[in-house]
Amino acid sequence: MRRLDQILDQTLLELDQISDEDWEFKPAPHKWSKKEILGHLMDSARNNLQRFTEIDYFESPYQVLSYNQDRLVLANHYQSEPVTLIKAMWASLNRHIAYLIDCQTTESLDKAVILPDGTKTNLKWLVEDYIEHLLHHKAQILI
Repeated sequence: MRRLDQILDQTLLELDQISDEDWEFKPAPHKWSKKEILGHLMDSARNNLQRFTEIDYFESPYQVLSYNQDRLVLANHYQSEPVTLIKAMWASLNRHIAYLIDCQTTESLDKAVILPDGTKTNLKWLVEDYIEHLLHHKAQILI
């Protein structure tokens, strides 16, 4: 699953092309700026890193807990943080996630997971969903 490393390499190049003004712009008071979207992706990386590691040692099936995305973005003050720090942290977290994904076996990817809505799935689906979520928000940042 080297896909995440490839996505990160490409995304970091693309993110470097965004101007400071574009990073800061909020399309509406209640909408996230590009910087806040990247901050949200950092929150997602932190939460999923915890999930991807806990699955190894928590009772099976692993229960995925939800988190308040909007409140985390506000609590972390991404809008006022330098985007270089957000990019560096996001990249670092995702490099480690990519490493952990590469460490998985067919057996570990098949470990049972229960989503917050009660849906039963496995770690492989959770990893793929994480990558799709990242790509969704990457597209929002790059428009």
